[in-house]
Parts: sequence; structure tokens; C-alpha cells
Amino acid sequence: MNAATPSIDTKPFSPFEWLLASRYLRARRAEGFISVIAGFSFLGIMLGVATLIIVMAVMNGFRKDLFSKILGLNGHVVVYKIGEAFEDYEPMSKILAGVPGIKSAIPLIEGQVMVSSNVNALGGLVRGMSEESLKTLPLVYGTKGGEVEQGTFKGFDAQSGIAIGEKMAAALGVRLGDNITVLSAKGAATPFGTAPRSKPYEITAIFKLGMSEYDKSIIFMPLEESQKYFGKRGEVDVLEIVVDDPEKVEGYKAAMLAAGGPTISLSDWRQRNSTFFGVLEVERNVMFIILSLIILVAALNIISGMMMLVKDKGRDIAVLRTMGASKGSIMRVFLITGASIGVVGTLAGLALGLIFCSYIEQIRQAITWVTGKGLFPEDVYYLSKIPAEVNPSETAMIVLMALALSVLATLYPSWRASRLDPVEALRYE
Repeated sequence: MNAATPSIDTKPFSPFEWLLASRYLRARRAEGFISVIAGFSFLGIMLGVATLIIVMAVMNGFRKDLFSKILGLNGHVVVYKIGEAFEDYEPMSKILAGVPGIKSAIPLIEGQVMVSSNVNALGGLVRGMSEESLKTLPLVYGTKGGEVEQGTFKGFDAQSGIAIGEKMAAALGVRLGDNITVLSAKGAATPFGTAPRSKPYEITAIFKLGMSEYDKSIIFMPLEESQKYFGKRGEVDVLEIVVDDPEKVEGYKAAMLAAGGPTISLSDWRQRNSTFFGVLEVERNVMFIILSLIILVAALNIISGMMMLVKDKGRDIAVLRTMGASKGSIMRVFLITGASIGVVGTLAGLALGLIFCSYIEQIRQAITWVTGKGLFPEDVYYLSKIPAEVNPSETAMIVLMALALSVLATLYPSWRASRLDPVEALRYE
């Protein structure tokens, strides 16, 4: 008389399958090596996801901060005059400022100079602007109505002095109210050639833009004074245009050309900084690919751990099969076991990455204090602190990628477990 085979509920992802998978995740002493592999797989996925989120957030923050600093000082579109001096800059600025989407048009004189004090000498870039123009640049004028680190921009047009960055002031060894000499190679023409132009100026303001390259090289000079200094009375070099949305700058250019006429030429911020931002984008994509390999390696560890678990549980699988468990049920048990490592590791990595990004500046300061060395030197990275900008869609893509790799890594071992022949597994038991 044949005994009836007991039936087991093999409904997809039934409580029986979850219970069995949870028991396999809690390894006994004899299965310690398998547990170690599972632990390393968990750590690998957690650290891989966290590292990818942190690095992408830092690179996003780095780009955003550089973008805000560069566009906070420079206009989004530069207007040049073709074949003639830019003498009609006042009516032209009013015409262009009236184009929809244009915030302001800034008359500007720009020139390379050398500045010197009793202590030191270095190169600088003079930007001749009016106070009204400075007010349109929040990075420069600030939110305190013209008040800066030392001094003020209030009444800038009536002053005969200049404003320099705190890095330049430190390098020259000067303070507010001191005089420095500004030397330009483009001076007056003489029978013996062009004579350099040199003039002392009082420091009326010392600013901090938060980007070391600007703080040690930029010099603001009143527009009228810069016209006298560079011998450009009644004219400017360019007009800098500030638009509502820098990302849509291409859409404003046609209207500006139509309003300004055929004597002007335009260059937007993308064209002027194309190499710089192109390098940042390539670096960001390469870092994403390289760091994704960490998650891939961790997923391969899941495969090796699951294969060893399947081999170790061959007898259990055979017994379950003879008791009525289907191939699909066995496959789902091991699928749950392996996927659980990846899912929990991914969620732990997500939490770790977000927490790290929230406190990244404090962590940098702590590491700097412990090691006594600067972790993020301003002279190298231009910025004074480590920025981190978490992009929700990018973070979601990282999490989904890690989850997909974790699940895919368990498919083959689970399929092998479901194909195990009970007779072969129990032959030598």
C-alpha cells in the first residue's frame, strides 16, 4: 500500500517559502563559511551603493557650486561689437534689457593688470563696473545691501578706489584703506612704443566670493575710473547679459540678435566654458561606471555564496522535493534568500549614503582635525567646502540598478537548486 505524499502549500511566495528562506539566512556553526560570504556580499553592496551615492552627490554639488560661482560673477551672454568701438553701450543695454527673459545688461571693461604692494606683486583681472551693475550680481553685491567682508560697495561709483578679494589682500599683505599700485601693459603710445600705465589706488572694499581663484585675482573698479585708466573714454569692451534661466540661454539669443542689429556678436556661457564643463561631465560619467563595478563585484559574491548554499542544502532540497515541494517553490526559496541580501544591503547603503552626504562637511572637518592635513584645499578645488547635492532621480537609478543586479545574481543558483534531482542527491545518504 502506497502512502500518500504529503502536500505542501507551494503558492508563489507563500509563508512556507519565506520561513525556509529565513532559516537559510540564519546559518548554523557548520555553515559559518557560507555566512561569511553572505556577510561580505551584504557589505559590498552596502558600501558600493553608499559610495556611488556620495560620489555622485559630491560631483553634482561641485558642478552646481562652480556653476553658481561662475555665473554669479559673469554674465550668461556676452555681447561684442563687430568692427567698431562699443560707444553706444547705454542705448544698446536698454534695448537688450527690454528683450523678454533678460534681467539686465551690464556695461563692462575688463583688462589684465599687475598689482603690487610693499610686500608682494601678482597678476589680476580688473572688471570695471558701475554700482548698479554690481547689484545685479548677488554673488558680488551680496544680500546685505553692498556690505562685504571689509568695507562696502555703497557709493562705489563716486569712489576712486578699488575692491579686491581677501586672498589677494592676504597675498599682498594689505588691509582696508591701504594703497596698492595697478600696472597695465596697455598704456599711452610714445615714439618709443607703448608705455605701461601705473597708478596707485586705495582699497575701499575687501570681498569674499567663496571661490579662491576669484578671491585672489578679481579687482572691481568703478566704470568711469576704468574707462580713464584703460584709455577708453565713452566706450566699453562688452555688455554682459543676465537672463532668467541660464539653462535656456540658447532660446534668448535669436531675440537679442534681432533687437541689437547686425553690428553685435553673442557668446553664451556654454560656449565660453564648454571645455571646463565638458571635462566635469566626462569625469562624472567615468566615475559612475567605475564605482558601479563595486556593486557588480558584490553581486558576483552573492552568486558564489548561493552556489555554495545550494550545494550544502542538496539533501534538504531532495527531501522537500520528495515531500511534494515543486521546482518553482524551491527556486523561490533560494531567490528570496539571495535577493534578501541584496535588498537589505541596498537599503542600508542608501541610508548610509544619505547620512554621509548630510554631514559631509562636518566629516571633512573632523578628518582634517585628526590628520592635521587639509582634505579639500581651496587652492586646488577652488571651493572652500565640500559640496554635496543629492539628485533624487539619480539616486533612485542607483538603487534600482543595485536591486536589479542583486536579483539577477540569484537567478542562476536558484535555477540550479530547482533542477536538483532528488534521487541523485540522496543516493549516498
